[in-house]
Amino acid sequence: MRVIGLTGSIGTGKSQVSRILRELGAPVIDADALTHDLQQRGQALWQAVRRHYGWSILGPNGQILRRKLGRRIFRDPAQRQDLNGLVHPVVRQHIAQRVAELSQQGYPVVVLDIPLLIEGHWHEVVDEIWVVYAPMHLQLQRVIRRDRLGEAEALRRIRSQMPIDEKIRYADHIIDNQGSLDLLTEQVTRLWHNLNITE
Repeated sequence: MRVIGLTGSIGTGKSQVSRILRELGAPVIDADALTHDLQQRGQALWQAVRRHYGWSILGPNGQILRRKLGRRIFRDPAQRQDLNGLVHPVVRQHIAQRVAELSQQGYPVVVLDIPLLIEGHWHEVVDEIWVVYAPMHLQLQRVIRRDRLGEAEALRRIRSQMPIDEKIRYADHIIDNQGSLDLLTEQVTRLWHNLNITE
């Protein structure tokens, strides 16, 4: 099985690329969605996060207030590192299990959609790295619009991650997302078909 690592930085459009790949029939394992599921009330990650950060990051229904937790960790690199230390080992285990299941089912390729692909050392275990690129000014516009943040907070979140210009040094393929959705779809479709996957 060929394993594609898909990454980018906040506001580059990685989620759009992931959606296009799904529409093309690619099996995509979304690390963010998986993390969200594993943080549901009562799950092991929920327990670990509650113990570390306290009850203040839970809502009335007991679910983790992701935006509130996000504000805390994006302002404090030590807290962000603590959270990653709680989350990454559990998510890594579940991703490995899902990849094994897809391989057993006969899938010739799987896409791992992982924002922290490089930082989490996933780049060492995938066969190819696809990086979704957009320049800083576009990242900033998109994050402000999508998350309804002020410019200072949006910049803080962008700068909390590895710069996109550094990520593209690891790329086997760069997906340029500065243009229209049609252009993005065309690039992703071409990349997918060029894999020459045979079922």
